[in-house]
Amino acid sequence: MWESIGKSVFKDQRTLSFDYVPPKLVHRETHMRKLVMLFRPVFEENASQNAMLMGSVGTGKTATAKRFCMDLKEHGEKKQVAIDWTIVNCRQRNSESAVVLQIVNHFQPNFPDRGFSITEMLSILRKDLEKRKIHLVVALDEADVLLKKAGPDIIYKLTRFGEEKVDSRPLVSVILISQKNIFDMIDPASASTFKRTNVVEFGKYTCEELRDIIAQRAELALHEGSVDDDSVDLMAEVSSEWGDARFAIEILEKAGMLADEERQGMINVEHVRGAKAEAYSSITESKLSCLDKHQKLTLLGIARASKGKAYITTKDAESAYSVACEEYDEKPRAHTAFWTLMKDLDTLGVVSAKKSGLGISGKTTVITLLDIPAKVLQQKVSQMLDESI
Repeated sequence: MWESIGKSVFKDQRTLSFDYVPPKLVHRETHMRKLVMLFRPVFEENASQNAMLMGSVGTGKTATAKRFCMDLKEHGEKKQVAIDWTIVNCRQRNSESAVVLQIVNHFQPNFPDRGFSITEMLSILRKDLEKRKIHLVVALDEADVLLKKAGPDIIYKLTRFGEEKVDSRPLVSVILISQKNIFDMIDPASASTFKRTNVVEFGKYTCEELRDIIAQRAELALHEGSVDDDSVDLMAEVSSEWGDARFAIEILEKAGMLADEERQGMINVEHVRGAKAEAYSSITESKLSCLDKHQKLTLLGIARASKGKAYITTKDAESAYSVACEEYDEKPRAHTAFWTLMKDLDTLGVVSAKKSGLGISGKTTVITLLDIPAKVLQQKVSQMLDESI
């Protein structure tokens, strides 16, 4: 049975996991440099430091925090400064006690989950840090969830950790990771430890940046030659609406799985469309059903002309539309009217129409399907047109 499934396109599928952090983060070098500058006092002045990472889902906040902490620990080893780090997902652990327990578990994995107060657990954590003579960086991922449910007390306790003793060295630094601006969610005492200049903002990835991220992960995860440039371009295109690297990586993995399922040995543009439809199917029956007849005929032509291709030209689309009109006894609209039909589909999000770039001579508009394999779309639209006769 196993012999019959063929060779996989994947050489290391683990590198497509959301938990995987690559050795280098593409297009987050500026954010890493800012964190390095912020945390210099940990080495140079034996001080603690705090930072906030804020941005939308899939903008690289958590991966940047992890990569930075890994590099920080490695740099500490070179400088003979003992540094360790831990990250807590505050959506999963959204109470003060649950957060503190997980931090304590970093040094004591078998520490009991009941029977100790927060104050007692923090005291135990302090003793662990003092015994090891180590500085701990605590990253609280999705901190806004914790703040909304439990309030800001835990932030205050962690950022002021160790201040009870006059001669105590700083033991803890804190990184807050959030989709929202959380300054308004913390009290003035806690906010005083987070300067607004310590905020690192993460914008959504551009299409070009997503392409570089996909190319990096493809190199890590796939056998050489298992994906072509058109497929990588299309993955970036279908992900760019959200600027979400997680979504882009999910598309890459699902496309690879579809290629394996079909024993293709290589990812093509149809696998990408299938992966998009499976991961986030924004083309629904209701969206297609709201199209008028000539919009459906335009879409049918585009679907037919797009089979096996990442992009087609306006000329290709109009020619295929004319053929579809003949089949359904409709007079094709003039060129200007066809252009309007195509732009309607673009506005609706069914197709993407944009000016051509490198690799296509002249200035023309190229069209691509974003959400669904051409073959599947052709079947859906043809069925709707047949039922309307």
